[in-house]
Amino acid sequence: MVEITASMVRDLREKTDSPMMECKKALTEANGDLSKAEEILRVKLGNKASKAAGRVAAEGVVGLYSGGDGKLAGIVELNCETDFVAKNEDFLAFAADLASLVAKSNPADTAALAALPLGGTTVEETRKRLVGKIGENLSIRRFARIEAKGRVAHYIHGGAKIGVLVDVSGGDEQLARDIAMHIAASKPVSMSRDEVPPELIKKERDIAAAKAAESGKPANIVEKMVEGSVQKYLKEITLMGQLFVKDDKQTIESLLKSRQASISRFVLFVVGEGIEKKTTDFAAEVLAQANQATRA
Repeated sequence: MVEITASMVRDLREKTDSPMMECKKALTEANGDLSKAEEILRVKLGNKASKAAGRVAAEGVVGLYSGGDGKLAGIVELNCETDFVAKNEDFLAFAADLASLVAKSNPADTAALAALPLGGTTVEETRKRLVGKIGENLSIRRFARIEAKGRVAHYIHGGAKIGVLVDVSGGDEQLARDIAMHIAASKPVSMSRDEVPPELIKKERDIAAAKAAESGKPANIVEKMVEGSVQKYLKEITLMGQLFVKDDKQTIESLLKSRQASISRFVLFVVGEGIEKKTTDFAAEVLAQANQATRA
């Protein structure tokens, strides 16, 4: 049996906003597996346990570039170790340069981007020079490029922590910007249900089944409850199924239809999404050092 430490309970509580004792019970049941414990909490406490799933887990910024004609755009996530560095002018300028290079040079991957020329040297040499100057590790995590079928709308939010590109055909500039802002606010996983990864649907179905089973209702009712939960989930995570943030009486799909517009593609970057942020227990570190000194 894995020992459930206070730091494990704290991490789960910060991620789910669930009561401390419930976090400890879930971790015990999951034998210390944080992801499994989160699923257990969702079964017991409902969707509240996943409210912080999109919380930023690492520092950095999203850099954006959009050409003047709205046909070409680039987006990049540049990471650093602290939020202080994420506000550094040289760091921000580097992110902007990277986004421009992505759009104009169309590199195949981060290695190809690192090899591109920048300011008389290469991207990689520029990165290394910044590491030496700033004193923190800097990494180019991911990027995307859009050559628009219509025109690219972009939106940056939260001190460049969230960035969006969206290719919109039809409508007008305000509609395109509204869609970009909606994506930043609602964070869809995919455009439509057909594009949702099967593993996400399976995970949600398993959670819904576990919750429904606890109701004690007949099997046919449980089946309907599970299917209803899955369908609700798909509406919430797909752009076309989401309710428009500026008018919750219509979905994005119906909004686009009413404006004779369509979306070919969107890109959403949230800084640090999916990265486990390293935390330091200062008090424990000091105590460990004191104990080590005593033994010495």
